[in-house]
Amino acid sequence: MEVLPTGWTRNEMAKLAAIELQDGFYVNLGIGIPTLVANHIGPEIDVTLQSENGMLGLGPYPMADQVDADIINAGKQTITELPRTSYCSSADSFGMIRGGHIQLSILGAMEVAENGDIANWMMPGKMVKGPGGAMDLVAGVRRIIVLMDHVSKDGIAKFRRSCSLPLTGQNVVDMVITNLAIFERPDRQSPFVLRRLAPGIDAALVADLTEAHFER
Repeated sequence: MEVLPTGWTRNEMAKLAAIELQDGFYVNLGIGIPTLVANHIGPEIDVTLQSENGMLGLGPYPMADQVDADIINAGKQTITELPRTSYCSSADSFGMIRGGHIQLSILGAMEVAENGDIANWMMPGKMVKGPGGAMDLVAGVRRIIVLMDHVSKDGIAKFRRSCSLPLTGQNVVDMVITNLAIFERPDRQSPFVLRRLAPGIDAALVADLTEAHFER
């Protein structure tokens, strides 16, 4: 089997996504790689993290002596409070999301299509408890960034012409950050453009490993 180049690490991908956060933003982080973004938010940026389970103002992951099983994010990971942390019902939390009050959500995905469709909530044949907040997030949040590996474990392109898995949302993704490259589009009527390559990765390789159409 051909060994594919690694490009950016997951922490490096998260750091690249953190650059997109702006002062005053309310931000929702999905499970998986996106949770690492919180570790790379600069002290000069005042960002409030929001969680679907009703927590506004998420603190960092706890040290061993700080763990409180009742303080968790939507992915059921233990976190900490901040002095300004507040709590609300799940209904109010989803009201923030559906009402367009969250500026940015950073999510993981199994597939993203060239038209901005995203599939990230289930794999057919595998048990799933439900879509969680994914469908609400992609419909209600103003900007969506996806962090994902460029290809699957089987070497199949994850940035595709069209998604083969059940969709979470249609035409909702604004930026894709993979371990090999960054793609972005200026609006949801435009094609994705290759913005940046990981160190040691050339455009020809990215083109070979990408099914989706993109501009350079």
